[in-house]
Amino acid sequence: MNIQVQINNVRGSAMAAKITGTFNIDGHLFKFQAIAFGRIGGHNIGAKISKMTEKDLVKLGYDVNEVIDQLQQRLVRGDITLPEGLTKESFADG
Repeated sequence: MNIQVQINNVRGSAMAAKITGTFNIDGHLFKFQAIAFGRIGGHNIGAKISKMTEKDLVKLGYDVNEVIDQLQQRLVRGDITLPEGLTKESFADG
């Protein structure tokens, strides 16, 4: 499974930020929302997708939990594409 993550918007701070974006999985584009928490205990991100996206992923033969896990891992690692003018430093610690 090949997932690319594109961030569209980040609001908040390094302590907590709301993220919206899209992910492309093997040529199929889907929207997601996430909450990113930092500091205490390290970084953690909870990503959510719509019920319609879940249904579409199942129809395409994907395991929804595996997709969300991979999406969250990419977000935590910073394996993402950002819009012009936004830097990782603006919403995350190093």
